[in-house]
Amino acid sequence: MSRVKLTETFVSIQGEADAVGWPTLFIRLTGCPLRCVYCDTQYSFYGGEWQTVEALLDVARGSGVRHVCVTGGEPLAQKSCLPLLTALCDAGFSVSLETSGAMDIAPVDPRVSRVVDIKTPGSGEVARNRLGNLDLLRSHDQVKIVVCSRADYEWARNLLRGCAALPCQVLVSPGWGQVEPRELAEWILADRLDVRLQIQLHKILWGNEPGR
Repeated sequence: MSRVKLTETFVSIQGEADAVGWPTLFIRLTGCPLRCVYCDTQYSFYGGEWQTVEALLDVARGSGVRHVCVTGGEPLAQKSCLPLLTALCDAGFSVSLETSGAMDIAPVDPRVSRVVDIKTPGSGEVARNRLGNLDLLRSHDQVKIVVCSRADYEWARNLLRGCAALPCQVLVSPGWGQVEPRELAEWILADRLDVRLQIQLHKILWGNEPGR
């Protein structure tokens, strides 16, 4: 029976991506090979407890919500994340995956909405980007870019302008406490950049409180 190493499960308001605002069950897996400077879930890097996929299905069925987000850490660093995603889809949930963009997204169940985080230079992990993932995106996926500075914004703008049109939404977020949302909005408008400004709703509601 497949099992994963789990940091936590909790129900909260989805603060990001296309499912923003929906009550959502978050399944946070343990471990991540990246060390982004702005990471707010460092507590998920180590520890955790083994849980079977069936046990997590029971958690999902008892959660009272239909949206499930599998996140981390980096969930795809665990091979058993893939059967977990498929099992959640088979059970009828609306499933999203938050992934760093450093792992191959090709094996992910096509029913899953893949939120792929492209790392800017300001993240400290730009070298880990697997840009080939951009060729695998579908209309119900999303690309997320966290901007830590004006230089990061220009890097992201040049990347997007230099690649073929993506089939999905591109979400650009200000690094929490690093770039003012209004400032980022003005940069996007000045360039008429075809992206969607994203502000992390959960942080507006609860700040950096764990399990939110």
